[in-house]
Amino acid sequence: MRFAILFPGQGAQFRGMGADVFGRYPGLTRFACDLLEYDLVALCRDDPDGLLSQTQYTQPALYTVNALLTFERTRREARPADCYLGHSLGEYNALLAAGAFDFETGLRLVKKRGELMAAASGGGMTAVLHTSASRLADILAQEGIDGIDVAGYNTDEQIVVAGPSGLLSTVHAALERRKIRFAPLRVSAPFHSRYMEPARIEFQEFLRKFTFADPDPAVIANVTGRPYEKGAVVATLSAQLVEPVRWTDSVRHLLSVDPGAECEEVGGKSLLRMVEKIRAAATPPAPLGSRT
Repeated sequence: MRFAILFPGQGAQFRGMGADVFGRYPGLTRFACDLLEYDLVALCRDDPDGLLSQTQYTQPALYTVNALLTFERTRREARPADCYLGHSLGEYNALLAAGAFDFETGLRLVKKRGELMAAASGGGMTAVLHTSASRLADILAQEGIDGIDVAGYNTDEQIVVAGPSGLLSTVHAALERRKIRFAPLRVSAPFHSRYMEPARIEFQEFLRKFTFADPDPAVIANVTGRPYEKGAVVATLSAQLVEPVRWTDSVRHLLSVDPGAECEEVGGKSLLRMVEKIRAAATPPAPLGSRT
């Protein structure tokens, strides 16, 4: 039976995270503080200035904590993974775990990524609940709304959209009229959409300064919902800024290889809940009268 380790992305941060591992890895913790040029431990433990929810701080902090938790897992000789999956930012921890780059490289990448994403503005993101992608597309077409991108396929009935603020307000009104639940996300820009193209171009140039190994074991990429191809780290990570997070496709690929695949999430349970919803949707109901 295949075993996958999952890494959450932005939104999984919380005050107090990392408290149980910073002290066990003092060298790496000091290195991260020096590279980032701020007290990462104080930020995660106390968040005294309320910065932990800001993208340029969230991403390096979450990457570092998840990396230390992964190192701790390895130290305990826990069950090794057959493959890794990461949701958006979490894909960097997946690539680190799979040997595509070292801790320092990953930290430099997410620091730059966080800065570029934090500098973007003029829009936002909204999670649309209990609605399929096809139903949402029909609603946008009926309303004549153009310029909204799907930014994430979290489950069959949880879709994230992104776009300019004015257009998102129009989408919200259309959803309210249909009594469809939605939740605006606390982000500063329309991430994972066409509007991040300037950031993608700059980030791609930054990525080209580094050398990457092919992940081993496999990492299933957000952009394609399939394992990374050889030599594709730069292209895939830069495309991730403008392409949707295809989490549903990624999990379905894992389950197509092994329907009974087991998963473990680093630092939380939100991705595991998504996996179980996707697994349940892919499993046909038992015939009436059958024994269970």
